[in-house]
This record gives sequence, C-alpha cells and structure tokens, in this order.
Amino acid sequence: MAIGTARAMTDNIKSGSVEVGGVDIEAFTKNIARVVEQGGKALAAYLKPREAGKMPAGLSDEVTDVIKTLGEVAQYWLSDPKRALELQSTLGKAYLDLWGTAAKRLAGESAGPVAVPDPKDRRFSDPEWSSNQFFDFVKQAYLVSTGWADQLVHNAEGLDPHTRHKAEFYVKQIANAVSPSNFVLTNPELWRETLGSNGENLVRGMHMLAEDIEAGGGDLKIRQSDASQFEVGRNLAVSPGKVIYQNELMQLIQYAPSTETVLKRPLLIVPPWINKFYVLDLTPEKSFIKWCVDQGLTVFVISWVNPDERQAKMSFEEYMKLGPLAALDAIKQATGETKINTIGYCVGGTLLAITLAYMAQQNDTRIASTTLFTAQVDFTHAGDLKVFVDEEQLKAVEDRMAERGYLEGKKMANAFNMLRSNDLVWPYIINNYMRGKAPIPFDLLYWNSDSTRMPAANHAFYLRQCYWLNSLTQGKMLVAGVDLDLGKVKVPIYNLATREDHIAPAQSVFVGSKYFGGPVKYVLAGSGHIAGVVNPPAKSKYQYWTGGKPGVGTLDSWMAAAKENPGSWWPDWLTWIKDQDDDDAPAREPGGGKLKPIEDAPGSYVKLRD
Repeated sequence: MAIGTARAMTDNIKSGSVEVGGVDIEAFTKNIARVVEQGGKALAAYLKPREAGKMPAGLSDEVTDVIKTLGEVAQYWLSDPKRALELQSTLGKAYLDLWGTAAKRLAGESAGPVAVPDPKDRRFSDPEWSSNQFFDFVKQAYLVSTGWADQLVHNAEGLDPHTRHKAEFYVKQIANAVSPSNFVLTNPELWRETLGSNGENLVRGMHMLAEDIEAGGGDLKIRQSDASQFEVGRNLAVSPGKVIYQNELMQLIQYAPSTETVLKRPLLIVPPWINKFYVLDLTPEKSFIKWCVDQGLTVFVISWVNPDERQAKMSFEEYMKLGPLAALDAIKQATGETKINTIGYCVGGTLLAITLAYMAQQNDTRIASTTLFTAQVDFTHAGDLKVFVDEEQLKAVEDRMAERGYLEGKKMANAFNMLRSNDLVWPYIINNYMRGKAPIPFDLLYWNSDSTRMPAANHAFYLRQCYWLNSLTQGKMLVAGVDLDLGKVKVPIYNLATREDHIAPAQSVFVGSKYFGGPVKYVLAGSGHIAGVVNPPAKSKYQYWTGGKPGVGTLDSWMAAAKENPGSWWPDWLTWIKDQDDDDAPAREPGGGKLKPIEDAPGSYVKLRD
C-alpha cells in the first residue's frame, strides 16, 4: 500500500502535480494566489472613494453607536465587583462543561451536548456539525458564547429600555456575523467544497466581492438575485395600463380593464416610497394588481419618483397633497366618481391614514373605504427598526441627508436587511463570496434590491413624528396646519397584518386599530411583510385569521378566539370591498377620454434606479 502510494506521488510529481487527500497542491496554491489578487482588487474598490474624499474614512455613525451602546452594557457589569465575578463565573463554568464533554467524546465515551441550536436554525443542518468532533465543538462553543452574551444584555437591569433594545439588536447582529458557519475553516460544507474545487470557489467568490464593492460605490452591495434576468416593464410590472397623470413626486397609473363591467367605485393604491410599487405587480402569476383588474376593479396606482436633491425640501405635507390627494383629483376627472376605495401599503398606509385624518378635518368624504397592508399608525410596538431611532441617531441621519438632500437608498436597504440578517445577508455572503456561486434569478429579491432614496425633509418628519415621538395616535401631529385626530376617521377599514412581520409587527398593527373612529376589520395573514401580502389564491399558501374587534385586549387573546382560514386572504378582502358597495359600471379605459395618457405602464419614474 505504502509503495503504491509513493509511486503514485512520484508519478504526480513527474507530471507536474501533487495530490494530498484528493487536493491538487499546485492548483490549490495557484488559486490561493488568485484569491489574494482578487482580494487586492476588492480592497482597492473599497479604498478608492475614501481616498478621493467621497466617503468618510473614519468609523461610521452606526459603528460608533454600537460601541457606545455595548460599552454601557459592559459598564453595568464591571462597575460592581460581585457582578463582574458572576459574569466571569457563568461563562467559565459553561466552557468547563464543554471541555468536559469534548474530552469524554475523545475518549470514546458518550456525552450529550452542552448546547444545541434551535431546530429551525438552518446554519447547522449539515450532519458533520454533530458527527465531526471538531465542528461540533466549534458549534457548541459558539452557542455557549452567544447565549451568554444574550443573557449579558437581558440581565443588565440598570439599562433604560431603549438602550437595552439597541444592545439586544447589536449583540444579535454580532452573533450572526461571527457564526462559524460564515467561515471556510469552521464550516464543514465550505471546507469540503474548497478542498474539492482546489480553492476555485474562493477565486470566484473574491471576484464577485470585488465587483459588488465597486457596484456599491465603496460599500458592499450584496447581490441577492441574478439582476440580468429581470427588467421592469419587460418581465416585471407588465400589467397593461397607462400613466394618466404626473407631477414632480409621482405618476398615476390606470390599468386597462379585462372585464366588460367593473365595480363602480375605483380603487387607488398608495404604495410606500421606501420601495417601488411593482411588488404588487411582479409577474402575472403573483400580481395583486392584475388579480384586482381581473375581478372587475378599476385600479389606479401611485408610482413615486426616486427622489434626488430636487425633492430635498419636499415635506410630508407635500407628499400627502401631491400624492393621494392629487390622485383623488385625477381619478375623479378620469372616472367621474367621487367615492373611492383606497389601499395603503407599509409607510404608504401610514401616509394614507394621515391623509384620512386630514380629510376628516376638512369634511372631505371622497375616500369611501380604506385597506391598510402591514401599516402602522401607532409605533409603540414598532419592532427592531426603533433601534435606529433616538435623538443622537436622528441628528446624525439629518446631518447626512443635509449634505445631499436625501438619504441613499442603500442605507435603508441595509437597515431592512439587517432586521433579518440570517435570511437576507449571511446566506448570500456564504453563497456568493465563499462558495463562489451566483445567486439564482428571484423576482422578489430583485425588487428588494431595487432601492430608492429618501428625501430629507419628508424622511426626517417620518422618523421623528412617527418612530421617535409617536405623535399621530397621541393627537399631537400637525400636518398642513391641521391637528390630526384618527378618532374622526369614520370610514370602514380592512387592517391587514402579517404574523412574521419584522417591519410592521402584527402587535403594532393590532394596537393601532383601536385609534380609528370607524369600523375596523383586523386580519392576520401568515408569513411576513411581503410574502404575507403577495399571496395569490392560486398558490394556496399560508393562511389567515379573522376574529373579533381589534385593539381590545391583547393580540394573543384575539388569536385564541380567531378563526383560521386556509389560503390567501385576497378573496376575503374582495368580499369586504363589495360589501361596502357592489354597484357596477361599464369598463373604463385609462384616462376615460378626459385625461390624455402620458406613457405606457409602468411609466418612467419606477425605472429610475438608485
């Protein structure tokens, strides 16, 4: 056996290659050199805008806040010798237990794990995380350390609630970042793939890393989908229609009918300006807009402009007046109707609720019903996004926006991605830059990466008045010189929340329901902020719950008495819409002969990229 192995090695050397354990040493060495070369390109792409003075070279405001917040946690524990000793003892005992079980396994004895991952944690699904003693030890050491860090924050009783919330969030992000699943030497899958390809995967990955840093202008812009496979207007947002009105903030699209008769009341959709509207018109199979048209609704959608310095001083008031209020005027011209059904999605729903309160004060009754998709009006339970909102951070964001007149789209995109970093960040870092595999085409993730900028004045108002001061439900919000009172909003409301929402938590939407003065139907859909909304009936995915009056008691008590319904909530919503008024009218062509179409849907505003 040994002689045969030696002869094989000699033959390999003569042929110019040496294999050890199936690894071609020469090829592996060359690939490592290529990795270093590509790494240099990635570093150059990172440094170039900083050396040119286009980006700050020091610590970012976000990193500074992390250091400050975790410093307060450390100060709490280290300021008392007894607490400091307790801190060290807890971690020391956990490590001793881990070493003990590892020693038993090395001696051939059976020993149960000291720490086990959550069954839903896909990072440690490979069998070698348990069967291989090295990887199992690394995994358990990570779980012990991060569990201790979690308790470090949880038990820091001297912290104020906001600092504790920030610390919990930052510790979770750090824990996600240092997971052994994120590194080649400590991830069995990556290790096998690296050896099996002689390091070729790392060369491809480093090349993509350099490309993505360059594409991000010096920051890493993680590709989540194969962008080359999609184009808005070609295979996304293809429902036929026309732009029938536009101003400096939005284009109003009216979709062509597909039925001979339509519901008399038109439908206006107000999407968020934080993202682009075509999440509701991704593909014909997933399009909520197409489905509505096919059910006999005359659908209008606001397509917000991707703002730049020209919209820097556009206030929340102007977004209201040039957005939904201007759209209502145009719809009346196009259809002759003075009663309109409306939908507001996410921050578009918040804007629509504020518009309703404003209209109530003006005795403007054009909106006959409102549907809110995962939209908040009360921000007490607004989730992890509140981590980014306090006086110091708001001041930093406002100063940053003042430089250009807007907040870069990538800043908001990164914030949203970090809310679910183990789903939207680290899997792509592993797949793209370590496995060297380009992501597959995925329309929803293409949309997710198609970020928009935030105009300075409007965004500052939204962050301060909603997330920081929560002034709307306290009756302290002033818009266009009017004190707003949601209690005066009497129109019927269909208030949709999603169970796993990390942006507008179901509890937050539930609590917000009680502030409206009219009838509110609270519906809880399965899944999250996007998939729970974009859930066509034909897919038969997820489920939804309907129940009693929202805002009374707790969400848990509401759920205990609620009815679970299979499939999509879309048909339930359509029934609710028709219950408000089911009169019909002949189908309407875009513009109605009164407004001249400007261009084909989806229009030009939505195609402006960040």
